[in-house]
Amino acid sequence: VKWFHISSAVLMLNCLFRIPLMRGKSARQALEERGLFEEYRRKFPSNSAAKFLPQNEQSLVPMTFDPYTTYYGEIGIGSPPQIFKVLFDTGSADLWIPSVSCTSSACETHSQYNSSASSTFQASANTFHISYYSGFTSGSTGYELIKISNLYVDHQIFGFTDTEAGFLEFQPWDGILGLAFPGLSNEGGTPLFNNLWNQGKIPQNMFSMYLSSSVEGSALVLGGLDSTYYTGTMNWIPLYQASNFWNIQIQSITINGNTVACSGNCVATVDSGTSLILGPERDINNINGWLGATTDAYGDATVSCAVTDLLPDVVFNINGYSFALPPSAYVIKSASGCTTGFASGSWILGEVFMRQFYTAFDVGQNRVGFAPAV
Repeated sequence: VKWFHISSAVLMLNCLFRIPLMRGKSARQALEERGLFEEYRRKFPSNSAAKFLPQNEQSLVPMTFDPYTTYYGEIGIGSPPQIFKVLFDTGSADLWIPSVSCTSSACETHSQYNSSASSTFQASANTFHISYYSGFTSGSTGYELIKISNLYVDHQIFGFTDTEAGFLEFQPWDGILGLAFPGLSNEGGTPLFNNLWNQGKIPQNMFSMYLSSSVEGSALVLGGLDSTYYTGTMNWIPLYQASNFWNIQIQSITINGNTVACSGNCVATVDSGTSLILGPERDINNINGWLGATTDAYGDATVSCAVTDLLPDVVFNINGYSFALPPSAYVIKSASGCTTGFASGSWILGEVFMRQFYTAFDVGQNRVGFAPAV
């Protein structure tokens, strides 16, 4: 009998870590059920592009009321672990959750972190303040042991809030775990994913996301690609210019062979923390016009639910590849009817795009990959 020594590195190559993502009720659904959506919409105007605007001297991270984001996964913070539902957000770089000292009504509807119940908590002298387009969140920072899937991240900086903007009350998640680059961190530390890699916990410096249309089945995959979530080959796109966001360049957006938006290139951010596909108003109006959509009082592009199957594909031409979004991907059905998943802002490819294409975020090689999701 010959014995072969297999290094732990080789074993780890086969070891992907999956965090199941649930698709909860969106804030819009929860508010519509209570008859509060119109009131909230007036009170907390949505500007999903706000967090991508240039930051001012206080290095605040603008965020906004996005009534459609629905995906979250669980992490454990502290010893013993306190469980939180978090939005895995590739458009920000901080981890924050509500704390027991939070006095805002938004905290009462969510899990709250108690530092005195954890043996691994280390205090920090720093506070954090995240500015929202429609309010703000602030609190203290500290360091903790974070459990994510079967992995433990040591000495991770995180924020725990004592004040939260009111629009967070109806979000299905408790807090946010940012997956953008370290330069974007408002808390001034190393983001969790970078620490996973730096601490040697994952086989590749990459994570990927599968967003399903159903309640269950979505996943965040740490350390590589999971081929069970996509068909064909992964199409890689280099990041466009050095920035702290997952930015790529789109060559054009076409419908039936006609360029309808992004003529002569545009730069878009791939963002799991934005629900829709955003673009400049003129381009978005043109896309929605080609789809026969009409704009309602709130600026939503509405289409008849009866004809959605007849609508054309919207094709994104990126780095020599064509990514076609069928109407089943870009039409959003709610209690009040059907709208398109295209809204105005700076170019962002959000959940509407990522549901159709399994998306890989390759930190090591500064690139994003798309492949048709199963």
